[in-house]
Amino acid sequence: MYTIKIADDPETYNRVLIYRPQKNIVSQLELISLWEKKTGKTFNRIHVPEDEIVKLSETLPHPQNIPVSILHSLFVKGDMMGFELGEDDLEASGLYPDLEFRTIDQLLDIFLTSPPDPAAAAFE
Repeated sequence: MYTIKIADDPETYNRVLIYRPQKNIVSQLELISLWEKKTGKTFNRIHVPEDEIVKLSETLPHPQNIPVSILHSLFVKGDMMGFELGEDDLEASGLYPDLEFRTIDQLLDIFLTSPPDPAAAAFE
């Protein structure tokens, strides 16, 4: 729905629009904890220190170092969400507060009742 509104809104022409509703900004550990509560199952967690991940990304041969570098960037550094919006940046849920979006909690409920097919590919 946001895409349709954005495409026809003169305020968004030639602008970068960011979609990150505050209720959906959760850490990986928060997401895992929420899933554990919903399923009643507990995951075995193994903590890997950041310096060990960085060392792997520096020492693994190319292209094996790429997935490790991406995972470090996303899950440790938070590069997709760990930045402040500037005054010229537009955020979709703030621009269109009348539209409802699905929260992480609601999406996990959907996965419980209608799980997606298993992934066809994964990092090895």
